[in-house]
Formats: sequence, structure tokens, C-alpha cells
Amino acid sequence: MEDRDLVQQAALDYFEGWFDGDVQRMGQALHEDLVKRSPLTAGAVDLPVTSKARMLDLAEQGAGAADRGDGRLDVDVIDIHGDMANVVVHGGVYREYLQMVRTSDGWKIANALWAYEE
Repeated sequence: MEDRDLVQQAALDYFEGWFDGDVQRMGQALHEDLVKRSPLTAGAVDLPVTSKARMLDLAEQGAGAADRGDGRLDVDVIDIHGDMANVVVHGGVYREYLQMVRTSDGWKIANALWAYEE
């Protein structure tokens, strides 16, 4: 597979795993040192961090099931340079900007910044 396809698949594993509560699928897409943030409050000073472990706990509890929206997932691989990639995903009720890194285990999401779609 081409890098673009592998990056896109990692993003799909993350989102579809979240919506389906599939901890294994979602977990394989996330880097161990994941940093996920959201500027949910306009003008907020703090950007709390969500870790991989927390995301997997939430997925296991089924937290993503109601967030699927119309089920459409639009994955736009913006750029790949060597072992890093930038991706924008419109999926369910979310818009996420993902930064990925190539590891010995494949492409992993290292950073995610998300907000609700409007």
C-alpha cells in the first residue's frame, strides 16, 4: 500500500473504532504518547490533554456511538513528508486535525486537535 492509503486507513481505524466502540481497532491507530486537545471554550487559556488510555476507556464505554452523525467520514490527507503526515477529518459530529508519525508498527496519530462541526 502507498503511504497515503496507510495514513488514510489509520484515520479510519481511529474514527470507525471510536464510533463502534472497537478498542483494538482504535488503539492500533493511536501513538502511545497521543496528545489530544480541544479549544471547546472560546478564549480558554487551558487546553486539557486527553491521552491514548483515556480515549480507549471512553471507546470501551461506548462514548462515541452517539457521535456518528450521518456516518459520513471525509478523510483528507493534506501532506506527507518523510515520516510525518497531516490529515483533516470531517466525521460524525467532529472535525479533527491529525498529525501522524510513521513508527515501526505503522502510521500512528501523535497529535489531534478537534472541535464539533457547526
